[in-house]
Amino acid sequence: MNNPTGKLYLVPTPIGNLEDMTFRAIRVLKEADLILAEDTRTSAPMLKHFEIHQKVFAHHQHNEHQSSNEIIKFLLQGKNIALISDAGTPAISDPGFFLVREALKFNIAVECLPGATAFVPALVNSGFPTDKFCFEGFLPLKKGRQTRYKFLAEEERTIILYESPHRLLKTLDEMATYFGADRQISVSRELTKMFEETVRGTVLEVKQYFETHPMKGEFVMCVAGAAAKPAKGKYDRDEEEE
Repeated sequence: MNNPTGKLYLVPTPIGNLEDMTFRAIRVLKEADLILAEDTRTSAPMLKHFEIHQKVFAHHQHNEHQSSNEIIKFLLQGKNIALISDAGTPAISDPGFFLVREALKFNIAVECLPGATAFVPALVNSGFPTDKFCFEGFLPLKKGRQTRYKFLAEEERTIILYESPHRLLKTLDEMATYFGADRQISVSRELTKMFEETVRGTVLEVKQYFETHPMKGEFVMCVAGAAAKPAKGKYDRDEEEE
């Protein structure tokens, strides 16, 4: 890890099961000069479990613009810094994008390790096409939410969304309105954990299920793409002309 300037490492951490931590991720965290964590309290048990004792500083959505300036200074001094989020891969619906962009402005090396990301197992488990998909993360809470639904209603690729427990039923209601109550969806929660669960069916069927079952943990929602619209005559006309 000896560089003229330091290197910024983005290190995925388990989304639930600690056995999903990679040997490489543990090594990079142990060798880093310091670790940036989305929430130091959340990361502490995981770091302790793997006997990682480096200094840990908070880097989250409320301070990332301010803290990035100091982090860049450390990197330019030759320090190697590892960024982790509460779970999964940094910058995927978590802090990280802004810091990466700032580091690249100063020609600082950035390396992202492969590892846990919640939407990948949810997509593969869904049974929907995986060759092309659209990752939306969390939809806007208010402004722009309706517009986004209308746009996605025509999306022919598999759609992937993140959602929190207290908004799940409302989101399913909205999906019924904009996608249709019979659109096929797959909802996964507590991925890699003891009570991991994936529920598949129509929007209406999945909503009815969660109205009477626990809604704990983070949710990944996979939505079947809209049926492809038939071509509007171009090839038919060509055939007729032949």
